[in-house]
Amino acid sequence: MGVSGSGKSTVGELLAERLEVPYAEADSFHPPANIRKMAAGTPLDDEDRRPWLDAIARWLADHTGRGGVVSCSALRRRYRDRLRASGARMFFLHLDGSEELIAQRLEGRKGHFMPRSLLRSQFATLEPLEPGEHGAVIPVGGTPAEVTERALAVLAP
Repeated sequence: MGVSGSGKSTVGELLAERLEVPYAEADSFHPPANIRKMAAGTPLDDEDRRPWLDAIARWLADHTGRGGVVSCSALRRRYRDRLRASGARMFFLHLDGSEELIAQRLEGRKGHFMPRSLLRSQFATLEPLEPGEHGAVIPVGGTPAEVTERALAVLAP
């Protein structure tokens, strides 16, 4: 989980490869209307997110036996609760970095529908993991391989 540009897709793919489990990119679950809205610089509202989160929850439920990794913003507790309602056991890795660092990363990203202009709204929406939520905060400074190693270290126990 984390804001756009935090490295969810890159680290998610590396993590799934290392864990030898399937990987899903949550952006691929967005209906076209959501992508058009974000590409136009308009943040999604909870109604826009509902079918998207439900589709991700179905993927998670379908992978309960073997497990899997999904890169998903899951910025609010209620979004994470909706994903948890799938019944799948989950461990959230919050990829965390400063707004300045993430903005620098977004400047260099090409071909993604999410404009840098929405970063502030993502940080404003972000609700960090709360006590009782199964997960950990992973700093995103360094290379994707280093961030993946940090993630693996908290998953190991």
